Amino acid sequence: MATEIEHKYLVNAELWLQVVPDKSVEIKQGYLLTDPNKTIRVRTKGQVGYITIKGKTTGASRPEFEYEIPLADANQLIANFCSNVIEKTRHYVFYKNNTWEVDVFDGLNQGLIVAEIELNSEEELYQKPDWVTKNVTDDTKYANSNLSIKPFSTW
Repeated sequence: MATEIEHKYLVNAELWLQVVPDKSVEIKQGYLLTDPNKTIRVRTKGQVGYITIKGKTTGASRPEFEYEIPLADANQLIANFCSNVIEKTRHYVFYKNNTWEVDVFDGLNQGLIVAEIELNSEEELYQKPDWVTKNVTDDTKYANSNLSIKPFSTW
């Protein structure tokens, strides 16, 4: 079983403006299922489509299965079966031997910037860049599946 271990942080927007990402990609995603115990997501990431199944989060870990699917299929699934779509630009920043994924949200979540770091274990140590602020790993309102239902602009 594949396991995702990640920590999620808010980002200081002013400091973020000074960062030059190593790479960026446009993402559009929708949810076929949003349940506290499991989610099924369809995503386009640049010119590639994915379907992802995630289990219940325990600590900073959860089971995750992600599979590449044809881009046309991903677009059709999002258009026909996902009522709430998230759009964002994902920026990759390499910092102190780790890759930070920084999501700058658009649409109804515009104004929200979240950074994630994926780890090999829950005990793995890492250094945070100065633009990373509050740890929101345990705050479910920042989960993308929840942002699709209750967007940042409605808080």
